[in-house]
Amino acid sequence: MKIVLFGASGVIGRAILQEALKRKHEVTAAVRQPDKLEASHDRLRTISVNILDPASVSAAARGHEAAISAYGPQWGSEWELLEAARSLVEGLTAAGLTRLLIVGGAGSLRTESGELLMDTPGFPPEVRPLAAAHSDAYEIYRNSELDYSYVSPAAVIQPGRRTGQFRIGLDQLVIDENGDSIISVEDYAVAMIDELEEGHFSRARFTVGY
Repeated sequence: MKIVLFGASGVIGRAILQEALKRKHEVTAAVRQPDKLEASHDRLRTISVNILDPASVSAAARGHEAAISAYGPQWGSEWELLEAARSLVEGLTAAGLTRLLIVGGAGSLRTESGELLMDTPGFPPEVRPLAAAHSDAYEIYRNSELDYSYVSPAAVIQPGRRTGQFRIGLDQLVIDENGDSIISVEDYAVAMIDELEEGHFSRARFTVGY
């Protein structure tokens, strides 16, 4: 499949890039600064894009079968997630590309008590603006005409091992037998490309955890 990957230079974006290439997909890495993406492959090309500009998004998306957004704003600029969501919806629509997979947030997932994760007492206050921005961006995708899949990670996502073994949930946080909610970046990327290939969650959100 021909994929345009926005935000390919971040930690999660790089893992998704490697997983997609591993599975023989052709990837266009659309990043703000191409020289920062130290990756080369015969099925990879890198282009410069401004994800906040719909015209730039549209130009990058043309000729592809699906788009993945792994875009993440800098601390203090969380509002850019909403601007990026609007830009993606407008730009992809203009390009005639309807399939979009999004690296989402975990803060708007429900806990066992029914609370949103970002409203629980233990949620880091410094992360709440980002979690709220992810939640608001999700609503933009939900209200669009795109064939989106919004992929929320576990409460903790960090570099680790690619096991290919994890559980999938919908709007409720996936926790293990110890009450922890964790996923490795590598297995999150597996779940993302699984959804790209299988399409079980069209116009829906799902989450992954061990």
